[in-house]
Amino acid sequence: MTMETTPRFLNGVYHFEGKGLTVPALLDAKLTYTVPADKRAQLIYLRAGNSSDALVNLVLMRAGTPMRHFPVGARGAMHVPLAVVEDIFPETVLELHLAAPQGVTGEVVVDLGLMEI
Repeated sequence: MTMETTPRFLNGVYHFEGKGLTVPALLDAKLTYTVPADKRAQLIYLRAGNSSDALVNLVLMRAGTPMRHFPVGARGAMHVPLAVVEDIFPETVLELHLAAPQGVTGEVVVDLGLMEI
């Protein structure tokens, strides 16, 4: 029996204005994903870049609760291949939020890879 998998990607370049490092907000509605009712999903990797002069924190929210934090340094970039992969259940809503220091503006480059199973 073969398991059919489908890759899904949330990506793009997004402008942000920080409200505080403890105040994550949805970066863009395009960075929302709902696991299909007949599938599970797994987060495979995240690549991100930050154009601002301050640390920002990308927060992957699962059903409104933080699932993973990805701090990205000032004018930095990173690639995180996830060694610990967990199932995300059917109909779960994922959103990518960003928190940055109050008043900090910039752009963040995001490439988030998921696999539907």
